[in-house]
Amino acid sequence: MTEALDTAIHQTPLHQRHEALGARLIEFGGWMMPVQYSGILEEHRAVRERAGLFDLSHMGELFVTGEDAGRALAYALVTNPPALREGRAQYSMICAPDGGVIDDLIVYRLGPEGYLVVANASNAQVVSDALAARLDGFKAVLDDRSLATALCAIQGPRSVEILTPLTDVDLGALRYYAIAEGTVAGIKALVARTGYTGEDGFEVFVDTARAEELWDALFAAGQGAGLLPIGLGARDTLRLEAGMPLYGNELDRETTPFDAGLGRVVKLDKPGDFVGRAALEKVAEAGPSKRLVGLVMQGRGIARHGYPVHAGDRSTGVVTSGTQSPTLGKAIAMAYVETACAGLGTALEATAGTTRIPVRVVKRPFYAGGTHR
Repeated sequence: MTEALDTAIHQTPLHQRHEALGARLIEFGGWMMPVQYSGILEEHRAVRERAGLFDLSHMGELFVTGEDAGRALAYALVTNPPALREGRAQYSMICAPDGGVIDDLIVYRLGPEGYLVVANASNAQVVSDALAARLDGFKAVLDDRSLATALCAIQGPRSVEILTPLTDVDLGALRYYAIAEGTVAGIKALVARTGYTGEDGFEVFVDTARAEELWDALFAAGQGAGLLPIGLGARDTLRLEAGMPLYGNELDRETTPFDAGLGRVVKLDKPGDFVGRAALEKVAEAGPSKRLVGLVMQGRGIARHGYPVHAGDRSTGVVTSGTQSPTLGKAIAMAYVETACAGLGTALEATAGTTRIPVRVVKRPFYAGGTHR
């Protein structure tokens, strides 16, 4: 690695904690991140059965405030943030004028004139720049606190048990996709009941300077419950089992929300214009030419990212993500295929070189056992 590349990669404020725990670190989205600690399978099962602790400090945190904050975000994004009640959140997207997805986001309403937009690490600067441009002319201020904010997630069926003694937030009253201000281990924090695993859990935002204190407190509190630190490897298998899209795999500039089966997030009935409306109205009316589907392997092998998908001798699409599901004990994947091949139960083949892997279209998510509702 060259010196120039070294200086271009960020380290999270928990980098030393990861090294001390023996994590294998890789570059991801411009950050050095742990891909695994004890092992992907062990970490995956910890989250499904007990609890896992994640460092998500690479994510982008963009605060939008002001008299027009809600209207500005309604113009910038495909959802309708002003419709959110205070303390609630929504899954959203920021799209290009042609309807392609720039990034998928979570938007939290913090107050009457305050919102938090959380962007993916690899797109954080792009989203920040796009929001700044789209907020022009509105009485709204964008404050990019990505480097000033640390984010830890605790996910799994024992997460409530672990977090409750540490916080003054009433976790029992905190609904799925809600957020509250309070303290965790005596540290001022925003606590959200959101996550990327298909399990119940929480995401805790604190100032970067308090990140190590937060991590240490959560880690210590979870030891009696079997909590493990979790890397990107298990995070990916968990989100794939839950059928959740990953930007760069299932979502990109060549894909619209309707292609991804996420047309429900596009609020064409909201008042006023928004970036991408005209293009997305056309897709909504005509229907997408491709559809994101779930696949289960019918034979041996795993359909990996980039594998072509065939209907007989005809190419019909491409695999976006694939893995051996630790929870289900079988190989699963997501793929874009032509709409005519997207029906449940459709028999297709994923191609690995000269090998054809029989697959069947199934309903997503593959696993939906633990998410709090």
